[in-house]
Amino acid sequence: MITVPDPLALPAFAAVCVTGEESNCGATSGTLHTPDELTHWIAGHCARAGHQRYEQTVRAMLRAEPGAWQQSPPAPPPHLPRSWRQ
Repeated sequence: MITVPDPLALPAFAAVCVTGEESNCGATSGTLHTPDELTHWIAGHCARAGHQRYEQTVRAMLRAEPGAWQQSPPAPPPHLPRSWRQ
């Protein structure tokens, strides 16, 4: 089996500001669709708040390509009782 990026789905990027002494700032970028959009959001937040630490999340949709993993499962071992071999 192999997985491939789904060409019909946009990737998703997001960041959360984790700058803070006693607690994180918590400002979030929301879902963005390019690394440049994410960088732009981080640069803007950094300029406004002076914060420099961010947690990034990247998501992508994948497709599983057909392959050997889709074949019928192997037959159970013959030593199992017949009721278990259905």
